[in-house]
Amino acid sequence: MDVRTSGARAAEAHAPGAEPPGEELGERHDDRQDEGPGGAPDALGPHPDDLPDGLVVADETGLVTCFNAAAARITATDPADALGRRLEVALPLEDLDGRRWWALTDPYGGLAIRAGQPERNLLLPGGREVLVSARYVRERPTGPVRRVVVCLRGTEARRRTERSHAELIATVAHELRSPLTSVKGFTATLLAKWERFTDDQKRLMLETVDADANRVTRLIAELLDISRIDSGRLEVRRQPVDLAAAVRRHVQALTAAGHTAERFLIRVRGPLPRLWADPDKIDQVLGNLLENAVRHGEGTVTIDIAPAPAKPVAEGPEEGPREGLAEGPTVERTAVTVSDEGPGIPEESMSRVFTRFWRGSKRGGTGLGLYIVKGIVEAHGGTITVDRARGGGAEFRFILPVGTPAYLA
Repeated sequence: MDVRTSGARAAEAHAPGAEPPGEELGERHDDRQDEGPGGAPDALGPHPDDLPDGLVVADETGLVTCFNAAAARITATDPADALGRRLEVALPLEDLDGRRWWALTDPYGGLAIRAGQPERNLLLPGGREVLVSARYVRERPTGPVRRVVVCLRGTEARRRTERSHAELIATVAHELRSPLTSVKGFTATLLAKWERFTDDQKRLMLETVDADANRVTRLIAELLDISRIDSGRLEVRRQPVDLAAAVRRHVQALTAAGHTAERFLIRVRGPLPRLWADPDKIDQVLGNLLENAVRHGEGTVTIDIAPAPAKPVAEGPEEGPREGLAEGPTVERTAVTVSDEGPGIPEESMSRVFTRFWRGSKRGGTGLGLYIVKGIVEAHGGTITVDRARGGGAEFRFILPVGTPAYLA
């Protein structure tokens, strides 16, 4: 592996009469860099330009011997201008207080016990931030530094994450403020003027407090779900689940809340395979999809429950067997489709439906429900999609594998 070049270095290495890279820079070439685990040349080893992060390597004299393509992109520096130059010149960095980084850390003349520098935010010329970490390579502990290896990363991904967290905090604060203000106001009023209110007035205020407390509890549960989904710790406790009965239960709750029974159409196309899933989380998925259809949609809300085509175990994420795959064991699946006859979801918004804070309208909600629904469905090994319904509204369809435990298979 040629560790000194980037981009055009392969062409230079094969050019007629080209000098060996190490001799051209006046450095001692370390043959161990080209050796595999057994000491033989590793012709199939990774190329510096294959790395997703910026890589800058300086030799024992402080001259840059490697400046890969990612480093060139991050620093907007031509590798030809960096190779052979001193590290502090090729990669001028400052800390957030404006101090020159290499003079401050002194990798070659500093403490001999230092192994490197942890990742931190530094500034390139022009004030652009970059994440930098460094390793000091020594032949023996406390020995002289033979190489300084620097890793560079852009800050865009971290900033997106920070913005997402800030948006989450702002949304939660906004959503908590309203119900907590209501709870505080009504309880304080009741405590101060209990005797002045009739029983009906007290009941109305207490019912409002109860509803707002449920809203706070639901929001906290959503936050916990998001935390588990993002960290991959969402647990699924599988039990036999009757999807048709679960859907009917949710529809009954909606009709009891004031919606007409004629607005809902349940179609079960059986026989359905026996589904093993987490009943509480499936209720959460169904409740969110049905509430969205009622709140944001119009007309009849249709819920279709049917067996889905069996999926080969070796199949990829897309539906249908792929060409060239041998037929093998299959997984039975069940599909649930919830559609309405409202205005639907704009085509340009389809790709953002399952992201955080997406709202289909201005009719309330945190914009976290569908993000959680997607996480729950995927935790069960299923898939969920959104499309335009035949009646013009939105159509959500999720497919779950039956998830039969191994001891029953």
